[in-house]
Amino acid sequence: MRLVPGGRGPEIDVDADVLGAAAELLDAGATVSTMEIDAPVAGRALVVVVDDRTAHGGIDSLGPLVTELLTEAGFLVDASVSVQADEVEIRNALNTAVIGGVDLVISVGGTGMSPRDVTPEATSQVLDRELPGISEALRSSGRVAGSLDAGLSRGVAGVSGSTLVVNLPGTRSAIRDGMATLGPLASRVIGELSGLVE
Repeated sequence: MRLVPGGRGPEIDVDADVLGAAAELLDAGATVSTMEIDAPVAGRALVVVVDDRTAHGGIDSLGPLVTELLTEAGFLVDASVSVQADEVEIRNALNTAVIGGVDLVISVGGTGMSPRDVTPEATSQVLDRELPGISEALRSSGRVAGSLDAGLSRGVAGVSGSTLVVNLPGTRSAIRDGMATLGPLASRVIGELSGLVE
């Protein structure tokens, strides 16, 4: 298992005119202090990449993509974890995320039809309740976008404790389309689980 720390917070570019104005205020004897702006966070998330090569030190091209899309959606990504296509390893990674209290776990890869594609089976063992509507929406939007992988995905989605767990196919196009579809659904589920939405 490989663990890659999540991304940093957003960087803020300060305009040269703003710096000049601050310097003038300082010269005039004014006190200038910095202010931290807390952007609303949609929740904490963790990414699980199911791929034998990545788990053994290969270049991970999917984890950073999911992390980027989650960050754009307002999530704070704790980490991206790479595991082998092994039912026990996948289940352990998902359970660790749930116990860690993240709001959303996105797994990518292992949702197809080969004997090594066991992500749905491992995920089902972790879930308290399945949410088939999310899986159906992901497959449907993928098919509309022309993705054959989305139509063949056996990925599942559901709730474990107070964590939403979602499987996505392991291709960049399926991830991009899936994340676009998942965003509002995940926000609704997380809101209901946290008691913010009635």
